[in-house]
Amino acid sequence: MKELNEILAVGIMGLAIILVVLIIARYTYLTKKAMIEKGLYLEQGLNKFKYLDIGCIVFGLGIGLLVSSIFTTMQLTEDTMDLLVWGTILIFGAAGLVVAHFIRKKLEK
Repeated sequence: MKELNEILAVGIMGLAIILVVLIIARYTYLTKKAMIEKGLYLEQGLNKFKYLDIGCIVFGLGIGLLVSSIFTTMQLTEDTMDLLVWGTILIFGAAGLVVAHFIRKKLEK
């Protein structure tokens, strides 16, 4: 019975996620369609910097993982080490996003 409950819970969560994605996609489609009918929607050209943000964030997270591996070699308590590792990863990920912003700003000029 416990396994059935777990399977049912996972199935319901999966269906809920799919339903949310479908609702968002439908809403976006209808919004763009209404804007086109009113003449307000201008088709955007291909975005030259489509993956710049993702690339810089992933690069920042990778650097954060490398730097945080230093903390695992130190003699720290487990809580302190976890806090330093996750903090370092998040800080470098955010730094990657900031770098992406400045690169985009520089290239768009």
